[in-house]
Formats: sequence, C-alpha cells, structure tokens
Amino acid sequence: MIASVRGQQLQENVRPEKGIVVGAGIAGLGTAIALARQGVSVTVIDRDPPPGSDDPDRAFAEWPRRGVAQFRHSHVFLARLYVLLRDHYPELLATLLQMGARKLPFSASLPPQLLDGYDALAADDDFTLLSSRRVTLELAMRRFAAAQPGIEIVPDCRVQGLVLSPDSGIPEVSGVRIGEGEKQELRADFVIDASGRTSPFPDLLRKAGARIAEESAPAGIVYFTRHYRLRPGRSEPPRGGAPSVADLGYLKFGVFRADNGWFSVTLAVPEIEDGLRALVRKAAGFDAVCAQLPGVSPWTDRACAEPMGDVYAMGGLDSLWRHYMRGPRPVVRNFFAVGDAVIRSNPLYGRGCSAGFLQGHLLARVIAQTSDPLARAQAFYAAQMREIRPYYDIMVKQDAQATRRAERARDPDYQPR
Repeated sequence: MIASVRGQQLQENVRPEKGIVVGAGIAGLGTAIALARQGVSVTVIDRDPPPGSDDPDRAFAEWPRRGVAQFRHSHVFLARLYVLLRDHYPELLATLLQMGARKLPFSASLPPQLLDGYDALAADDDFTLLSSRRVTLELAMRRFAAAQPGIEIVPDCRVQGLVLSPDSGIPEVSGVRIGEGEKQELRADFVIDASGRTSPFPDLLRKAGARIAEESAPAGIVYFTRHYRLRPGRSEPPRGGAPSVADLGYLKFGVFRADNGWFSVTLAVPEIEDGLRALVRKAAGFDAVCAQLPGVSPWTDRACAEPMGDVYAMGGLDSLWRHYMRGPRPVVRNFFAVGDAVIRSNPLYGRGCSAGFLQGHLLARVIAQTSDPLARAQAFYAAQMREIRPYYDIMVKQDAQATRRAERARDPDYQPR
C-alpha cells in the first residue's frame, strides 16, 4: 500500500490487475511507481531508446528523447513533487540528491532583506523545491522504477494502436498494438496515456467514436533555453541586487540552478516580438541579451561559466485541457491520461512535471478504491478538477494578461486607464 496525496490509505486491490503506461517521462514513470506499490503489474512502453549512461552529463548530451520536446529546457520541480518523494519514496529522493540534485528550501525564495527576521518552522519543508536538470530526475526515476517488483520498461517501442471493443456505443480499451509489420497485441485491464504533448490517442479514440472535448488557450510566448556549467573553482553568483528572474513585458527571463555545477537560462519572448525572437534563437544573440540583464550577466560571464551546447527553442505553446468525460459518463472505458497528454500549461510556471506526478498518484488511489470502470473515470476526473483545475484557470488568465501587456508595450498610443 501507499499513502494517498492527502494522507488517506490506499486500499488493497481485490485482485491483481495489469496496466499499460504509454510513455516513460516523469508522469509515466510516476504513475507506474504508484501503481506498482499497490500490487498492479505495470508495463511501461517508451518510444525512445534507453539512456546509454547513468551519468547525467553524458545522458544530457547523448540520450535521444524524441518523445519529450522539453527534455533539455529549464526545469524546477515544485514542492508538491518534493513532498510526494519525501513522504513516500525517500530512497528515490536520496538517490536523486546523490546524483547532484539540490533542495531549495523556503528560505531560498525569500529576498535577502527578509532573511534576518526569518525563523524557520518544520512545516516550511513542505515548500521545498528540487533543483536539477530534467535528465537527472528521469535517470533517477527510471532506475528506481526498473528495480520495483511488477514494473517492466519496454524501450524503443512504438504503440501503433489501441485494442478496442465497442460497448453500448462507448469504446472500451483492453490493450495496445505494438511493433512494425505484423503487430503484437498487449492486453491489460486498463491503459494510461502518458505520451505527452504529441499523444496520438485522442485522434485514435475519436475515430472509434469517443467524443473527446478540448479547451485551449495560447501561452503567447516562444521559449529559448541555453545551459551553462560553472568553471572549475567558481561558485554561483551571490543572491541580492538585481533579480535573476523577472518579467519585463517584452521579455521574461530566469536563471535555473541545476545539478553538478550546471544551470540554465531561459528567455521567453512574446510571439509578436519577431525581431527579438530571431535574435535570441542564435547563441550570439542569446548571450548578448543575457549580458544586458543585470541579474543574469554575472552567471553567463565567460569567466564564471561556459556554455554547454546551443540554444534550444520551443514554440507552439498553449494551455490545454482534454475532457474524457461528457457530463457524468466517460467517453471511453479503461483508458486514462496523465501529464501533458491531457493537461498542459505554459512551461514558465513549472507545474508540468509536478502535476503529472501528482496525477499518477491520484489515479493510483482511484484504481485501488474501485474496480468499476465508470466509478474510476468519475473519481479520477473529479480529483483532477479539485487538485489541478484551480491552478490551470489561474495560469490561463495570467497568460492572457501577459499577452495584452506585450501588445500594449508595442502600441505608442496606449494610455493606461
């Protein structure tokens, strides 16, 4: 058994079940780990090859993660993920820290002028962030998952379709088809889509008659990231003075501390700023902009750190919420989606990995509590609406406000009311 997100105990399954998780990112691995802890046999299907090395630096440079577009962008892992690891997987958290990840305590978020009057409380640990490259967390999670009884990871494998059977007009999923040419069927009690932003399953299910509704809103930005590593003997610039994270209206920027002497800088440019986007897409322009930002330039100064690769760009960003329920009834049975495959938001808010990991645990609790497909679908949907929807609505609203600010900044005739 494993304690639920809110401290309630998951119930033992009345019979062993088999689940298939498509996708081996943070959401997919987190879901598999949560299910395995309660006795579910889980097959994780990963479209990408396994990492060629357990060393984060080598894996960062060499591991092809075609299924994770944001793999080499900046990450910070929010307190919700940290608390789940701390409370339920201390051995995984210990491994992650041994691999170089760092805990950023609540005090690290306070401005220097408030630190003198800060008295730490034990409960402040619940606000701790985890700081590392995504590759480091994925390596630690993958190693941990592979060692759990009941989890099998199948790498370098593409899912070609779903095994479906109609039931009263509602598609019912009983497995997946894999392989090229003569496809193999893998059967399971339920299938979980953790395949990310480019998930093929909504279209496949719509063709089978599932009426999946979507709501979306543009993030309004294009994302540019470059990684750096501190030179031998150099320390991170001290806090204080100019901020290393800020929103200038026409540009958002942030320095993200990582692991093993690495850090990254992300510049988020409004979509309407064509000239600035073209400038920062290239390394020379990116570094030139960083040099003009007082809170960033001490980090990217060549005497302090060296660049570790080129600039990574990511566009087409939007917030998305897919609804696998219509009213009180699911549009498909024995099929669930977690992570970016069902809910995604502007990556600037850093909620994606934590939300995906949380979803996996919400789903695990539901799977444990009932074997009824209708009840499972209803309970999981309700849990997402309760735990994630309020944050989603706030992020969509903030993105709309930021887009309006960027548009007004380009209008010489705009006068604030």
